[in-house]
Amino acid sequence: MAKVKLKDGSLKEVERSTPAFEVIKGISEGLARAAMAVGLNGKVCDLATPINEDYSLIVYTFDDQEGKDTLRHTASHVLAQAVKRLYPDAKLAIGPAIKDGFYYDFDSDVSFTPEALSKIEAEMKKIVKEDIKLERFTLSRHEAIALMESRNEPYKVELIRDLPEDAELSFYRQGDFVDLCAGPHVSSTGKVKAFKLTSCTGAYWRGDSKNKMLQRIYGTAFTKNADLEAHLAAIEEAKKRDHNKIGREMEYFTTVDIIGQGLPIMLPKGARVMQILQRFVEDTEQKRGYLLTKTPLMAKSDLYKLSGHWDHYKEGMFVMGDESDPKAEVFALRPMTCPFQYQVFLNRMRSYRDLPMRLGETSTLFRNEDSGEMHGLIRVRQFTISEGHIILRPEQLEDEFKGCLELAKYMLETLGLAEDVSYRFSQWDPEDKEKYIGTPEQWAEAQGVMEKILNHLEIPYKVGVGEAAFYGPKLDIQIKNVHGKEDTLVTIQIDQMLAEMFGMEYVDVDGQKRRPYIIHRTSLGCYERTLALLLEKYAGALPCWMMPTQVVVMPITDRTADYAKDVARKLEDAGIRVETDLRNEKIGYKIREAQLEKVPYMLVIGDKEAESGAVAVRSRSAGDLGTMSFEDFLSKITVEVATRAK
Repeated sequence: MAKVKLKDGSLKEVERSTPAFEVIKGISEGLARAAMAVGLNGKVCDLATPINEDYSLIVYTFDDQEGKDTLRHTASHVLAQAVKRLYPDAKLAIGPAIKDGFYYDFDSDVSFTPEALSKIEAEMKKIVKEDIKLERFTLSRHEAIALMESRNEPYKVELIRDLPEDAELSFYRQGDFVDLCAGPHVSSTGKVKAFKLTSCTGAYWRGDSKNKMLQRIYGTAFTKNADLEAHLAAIEEAKKRDHNKIGREMEYFTTVDIIGQGLPIMLPKGARVMQILQRFVEDTEQKRGYLLTKTPLMAKSDLYKLSGHWDHYKEGMFVMGDESDPKAEVFALRPMTCPFQYQVFLNRMRSYRDLPMRLGETSTLFRNEDSGEMHGLIRVRQFTISEGHIILRPEQLEDEFKGCLELAKYMLETLGLAEDVSYRFSQWDPEDKEKYIGTPEQWAEAQGVMEKILNHLEIPYKVGVGEAAFYGPKLDIQIKNVHGKEDTLVTIQIDQMLAEMFGMEYVDVDGQKRRPYIIHRTSLGCYERTLALLLEKYAGALPCWMMPTQVVVMPITDRTADYAKDVARKLEDAGIRVETDLRNEKIGYKIREAQLEKVPYMLVIGDKEAESGAVAVRSRSAGDLGTMSFEDFLSKITVEVATRAK
């Protein structure tokens, strides 16, 4: 007999080799029907897994992420089986479950067009209707390679050869389809009741641009059609809010093939919003004691070799010059500002009285991102960032870190993004020492200091092992775009190492020279990425204070044009961004166009308004606000802008 400890803590004795499904069925028929997988001593397993020892058992249904992943993993196998039925020469690569869905990569001469996807989806429905049982089996390394070679699956053979010698090589069979797979899976294809193929894109084998480009088919799966339809509706809404769509349609930015991927052109509207954000950041930082710097966009390789970026970040840099010529000067566009700003500190000998030294800069940076990573304004090769470095005494670290975090929170709250972020404590990976500088003792100290600070500030963080900068741990403030892809928006890093590499010292209170600590930080992060997220957050209707055009003045007839111009001039004098629509068009047409442009306020000027010195006000959000004096409207919008109301 084997003892099974259930989630509620109770114990159940079962015959050895009893499938987990039968154990669950003995507890509850309903739970057994809903079960997708089980957790046995912390490992997610198939329902068919035999109970051969004492286990702690957890039942996963579709309400659990483990259950969703199991069903969607099986859906990826149904997809692969359908492709092999329709296109026998297609080669299988990999097909995992992912957040909200699944994918499978194929090497095929057939292009998987939307028409082909419809055909594949129809074949998948047949496979689901056949309710084919999934069976797990294992093979020796030699047998596994022989099987995949016999089935002409070279990518599977490569995967097998790369696995450790002692790895268990498990396979899953469903009818005539066999796949190398660790599992788990649901019991049969009939469980995949509601699914949809959503797209097909290119993907390099193993994510390496040096390898062959494969075709990646994406899909999603649910247990109920209603849930699938709701998910697909959410995807459509996300597409409508995608900044790539909104930003281009509303003429905030564009890209041009002859300029290059990841190098966006900011059109007047986008450039204006970025200017507004930049002024806001720089003014706010100045009030908090930051000193503004302006440093070069490039430097000799010597600088990056000194900082360590040449050894640890060179593949992400744009290098200029012949590295093979020892006499040639080799330059690189800067991927970060820190080694440049250190020269401000090093300009003369510093005293403890100079610390903390807070240096801020609106920096244009360059990073050689892979082409597959590019996405609108969110991930680009040239971008602008609110970068800064605080050089400080060790005893000032917690207060300054807290100040950086408060500044970042203030920025996010003002922009309306604070509720959308999460926090990640990014640590080094001690198993990958080549990626970092410093000793394990130095990393333990630095991470211990940051952990203490984060806990003291009660920051609800998750740990990201391997996500640290090569010189120190960091707090990353993460945010997701409308498609659920997570990126870093703001980062605050503790650095106890680079000061020594640059010979940075200050004279302390006791007259002794000591090394400072450094905080690397952003207050708003990348302006391009922030603009993209704002366009998605507000569906293009940015808060009034940051809209490129805040008011459009619309005379109904030519008779009121002069008064409309006078109203516009007074608004401009008050610092309001205004346009005057003097076109010979009907007023309804002008209003509709302004609404499509998401302009916060429209001022309609008729004879009555011109005679009384008033304006008829229409709000983007509240509709017709009626007629009010010009002074009342000016007061209203001035307060709204000054308070940065959302």
